[in-house]
Amino acid sequence: MLSVGSLFGERLVEKGYVDAGQIEEALELQKVKRGRRLGEVLLDLGYLEEDHLLEVLSELHNVPFWPEIEADVDPSLIVKVPLSFIREYEMVPFKENDDCCYVAMRDPLNLLPLDDLRVLLGTTVKPVLSRRDQIEKIINHYFDTQADTAAQVIEDLDEEGDEFGIISQLSQPEERDLLDLANEAPIIKLINLIISGAIKERASDIHVEPLEKNLRVRYRIDGVLYEMLTPPKHYQSAITSRVKIMANMNIAERRLPQDGRIQIRLAGKEIDIRVSAIPVAHGERIVMRLLDKSSFLLGLTELGMHEQNYGFFNRIVQNPHGIILVTGPTGSGKTTTLYAALGRINSLERNVITVEDPIEYLMPGIGQIQVKEKIGLTFASALRSILRQDPDVILVGEIRDLETAEMAIHSSLTGHLVFSTLHTNDSAGAITRLLDMGIEPYLVSSSVIAVMAQRLVRLICPACKKQVEVEPGSLVELGLTPEEIAGNTIYAGEGCADCQNRGYVGRTGIFEILPITEQVQHLVLERTDSNIIKREAVGKGMTTLRMDGARKVLAGLTSVQEVLNITREGVVSA
Repeated sequence: MLSVGSLFGERLVEKGYVDAGQIEEALELQKVKRGRRLGEVLLDLGYLEEDHLLEVLSELHNVPFWPEIEADVDPSLIVKVPLSFIREYEMVPFKENDDCCYVAMRDPLNLLPLDDLRVLLGTTVKPVLSRRDQIEKIINHYFDTQADTAAQVIEDLDEEGDEFGIISQLSQPEERDLLDLANEAPIIKLINLIISGAIKERASDIHVEPLEKNLRVRYRIDGVLYEMLTPPKHYQSAITSRVKIMANMNIAERRLPQDGRIQIRLAGKEIDIRVSAIPVAHGERIVMRLLDKSSFLLGLTELGMHEQNYGFFNRIVQNPHGIILVTGPTGSGKTTTLYAALGRINSLERNVITVEDPIEYLMPGIGQIQVKEKIGLTFASALRSILRQDPDVILVGEIRDLETAEMAIHSSLTGHLVFSTLHTNDSAGAITRLLDMGIEPYLVSSSVIAVMAQRLVRLICPACKKQVEVEPGSLVELGLTPEEIAGNTIYAGEGCADCQNRGYVGRTGIFEILPITEQVQHLVLERTDSNIIKREAVGKGMTTLRMDGARKVLAGLTSVQEVLNITREGVVSA
């Protein structure tokens, strides 16, 4: 891909970008990695920055280096070139003037593909050197400005489908093979656009729901479902079958629930899609859970914790043993928090093993076990086996029953740090849930070191953020006093093109951490009600979910109504 030779190496050394020893090391490694050019090897070793590499290549080969691609990318040029060609050669046309077309590339010696581009574009091409992220930017710009949408494909099908007999074929699916229906080019394009549209909208889930007279496609964006599309009923069999084929599910089985998985790449991103299909009154209901592997792993500092909560949580994850529980409803970010905690403590000195259902993300250096209840590999049985693997840290995806809870507690009491989740409304509720399962109070008090409840609140769109007046009653309900409000501005999102008129873009966490102090241990031993435990913790300085949300309101991150809606349950009266 990149230039190699003594002149190239000498120029890098002359400019002070690398030293002679680093060049020699890269040349030795190059002998092992045959086909890799010197510049690539230096980049892999971390000795050279891409900008410096392209700067030297530009001087040696008289090809201009553009650190930033101009905003006026012409998407009509990209559609003339196969995406596989762009990916293979890292070469993409992006701008045209009267006499030539500018082509962004990374290798000034890769001349043969330029000849192919001249033929494809029918004009003279002028190469410019560009970073890999800038080439990806051009490709992403193309995806963001595609003319076709899923709605347009359906409209075109309804207008022109009869010419090819597509609608009549779809309306009588029993007369055609389901495989034929699912592989019709327009249906393939429709499903691809539904998925790519969801990714562009930052959706976490796609719901395909059969109704009596039509289908309904909804996206879950920042925790809220939005209706995006209503395809006619006669596309139902084809759409359902296409998704099931992509997920390696049985398209002939419509009576039983099924699960599957799809893995795709879109605009350089690896997307993992978990697919669930269940039979309902008017057909099969499909939900696709989207997971962007490139952005799933967050660090503890990126979760949105207040410095007080962050400092405490960062300390307790370093404990050598005990149980740390993270609680909240489905979709509240519990798994992301646990992965962030594992990322903080994962090291060569620790043996970390997880039991998950399903494995959300493969973490390097960690042993991860997928629960398979059909063959008897449950959370409890996997935990039993893990203890023979000399672990230091164990993550149990979820404590669902007494057996799993007992195994987790046994693991913590024998010198292991255990992370797990429970579905409870607040932190104190996790204690009573364990007791209700049948765990003895003395075991809970001696093994659990902290419980953290969390929720996700939407962030106000920065493009349409504006100051608002809020009813005093709402502020009182949020727990804010006039003194706390004084000097602070309350904001809300007005709605704009950037946020699709929703007023929000993205989410952050709000947290409630209950440390199991000596006083809390006494309350647990007495089987005290969770509300009393919570009041005791608040009296000792614990920040509740609503209080943490109020801090984010005062910081201008989210709105009053959003925090009230998210924390409506589990509020303890004073």
